[in-house]
This record gives sequence, structure tokens and C-alpha cells, in this order.
Amino acid sequence: MPAEFNPHDMLRVLLEHEVEFIVIGGFAAVIHGSPLPTLHLDITPLHGKANLGRLSAALSDLKAMVRAVELDEPLPHGHDADSLGAAQVWNLRTLSGDLDISFVPTGTTGYHDLRRDAAVEDFRGLPVLVASLADVIRSKEPAGRDKDRRVLPVLREILARRLHEKQLDKSTGVPLL
Repeated sequence: MPAEFNPHDMLRVLLEHEVEFIVIGGFAAVIHGSPLPTLHLDITPLHGKANLGRLSAALSDLKAMVRAVELDEPLPHGHDADSLGAAQVWNLRTLSGDLDISFVPTGTTGYHDLRRDAAVEDFRGLPVLVASLADVIRSKEPAGRDKDRRVLPVLREILARRLHEKQLDKSTGVPLL
């Protein structure tokens, strides 16, 4: 039985362990204003041994287990920095819900690529580094999944509205609220 999705708890634990990561995917889209909900948290961590060690400690606190569609129940997840870094993607179930870790999300080259345009956003009192909306779109376009095809028009509309508002702000010199 999946745990109730509580992204605040997952993010809090990651931040307490000083894990360097960027929120990506559907949850980043929600933070950017998408009305389409998601039931898991996607992150791209910095791929370095020290950071992966901190991530491993955070995953231990979250009681992370490997989840797969083929399995009725998740599998225990023994891990350390080396084993975490050996895979490109981890699909995990935690005490606070599902967490997906992708070192190189589709359409990107990974953490440093996403970091360029990422910004710190407040999520219920937590300062969280979130991929830019343009990068969320860029990673969803080549994925080709039905759920991505459904959300892309919404995300493009939000981005177009933001760009239009920036243009109005520049042309009038009047700050938009």
C-alpha cells in the first residue's frame, strides 16, 4: 500500500541532510502553477560522492524501498553513495510517498544543465531549488508519455503568459503584480 504523498516531509529530510538537488517533473510543474496534480516527487541530485552519501542518509531516514510496476510490494533498498550513483534512475517508495531520482532527465544533460536556470522557490516554508518551467517543458517533450502529452499544453500556456507579462512590464516600465 503506497504511503500518503507528503512532499513537504521528503523535501525537509533532503534539506536537513544538505542534499544538493533540483525538483523536476510534475512536482516542479505544480510549483510553477500547473493545476494538474502529481502523486510523486521527482528530483535530480548533484552527482558527486559526498552529495550521494548525504542522499543515501536521507533515503535511509525516509525508509526508501525500490518500487517497480511488476512488483506487488517494494523491495528493500540497501544503498550507499556508490550504488546510488551506479544507476541513472531510481523509483522509490518512502514513508512520505513516492520519490523518483533521475540523474539525467530526458532532454537535459543533468544537474548542471538544469542548475543554470533553476531558482529557489518557497514550498510551504522550505527553500527548494526548482527547475525552470522552460526546463520542465524541455524534459517532458521528448519523454513521449501520455501524462506528459496531457500536461505540456498547460505548461506552455503558463510559460507564454509569463513571457507576455514580462514583455508588458518591460514595455511600460510598470511593475506587474
